[in-house]
Amino acid sequence: METQPQGNEDQAILALEKVNLHYGDKHVLQNVTMNIAAHSITALIGPSGCGKSTLLRCLNRMNDLIETTRIEGSIKYAHSIEINDKHLDVTELRRKIGMVFQKPNPFPKSIYENIAYGIRIVGRTPKSELDDRVEDALKKVGLWKEVSDRMKDSGMALSGGQAQRLCIARTIATKPDIILMDEPTSALDPMSTATIEELTLELKENYTVVIVTHNMQQAARISDATAFFYLGELIEYNPTKLMFTRPEQKRTEDYITGRFG
Repeated sequence: METQPQGNEDQAILALEKVNLHYGDKHVLQNVTMNIAAHSITALIGPSGCGKSTLLRCLNRMNDLIETTRIEGSIKYAHSIEINDKHLDVTELRRKIGMVFQKPNPFPKSIYENIAYGIRIVGRTPKSELDDRVEDALKKVGLWKEVSDRMKDSGMALSGGQAQRLCIARTIATKPDIILMDEPTSALDPMSTATIEELTLELKENYTVVIVTHNMQQAARISDATAFFYLGELIEYNPTKLMFTRPEQKRTEDYITGRFG
């Protein structure tokens, strides 16, 4: 089904055109075309198994880890970089397009090393600059005051909400352009969820955020644009306010109002 892409290609930091993805014989994404604007929050919604997390993983080649993956179509990043180019440096791509997963996954290292590790991989950094970047990343996620006196403690010892903010800090420490979030609050309590949502709204000043969520209210609260997927198709993609007040497609309305999914 054709749906009007949000924004235009000139403003898009990510431009997808006729993206099809197969896992073996299973056709998971079907002719997905959409543009994702820079410095915005784009929510991907839809019932389980509709392809939204698969699409998210297309944006930084995480599907490469699944042997049976076959992808067709174009995904351009920053206007000129073809993400599906087999000669692309995937490590560098994932530095520029970072990912935060459903369950907080701190490394079994100190809080300090959780942040410093990714910075070191990129290149040699003087200790003073490393300290500053670790502190800056933790301040950006509102965690510095809570952990500044326990930097040698294990990141695994943090609460769920703190651990997820640590993972976001770890992602932004490598200076990405885009942050992908795959249901980042589904394992968290309501208070921690609210903290992550507030943080996500702040992040769009410096980053582009694409978030998969099952939570309709979350999509409505924090996203600028929403894309609704069903059975691998992009059914509707519009500004969030329009999607939640005057959806153009009957299936979108049925899903948003809880008639199915």
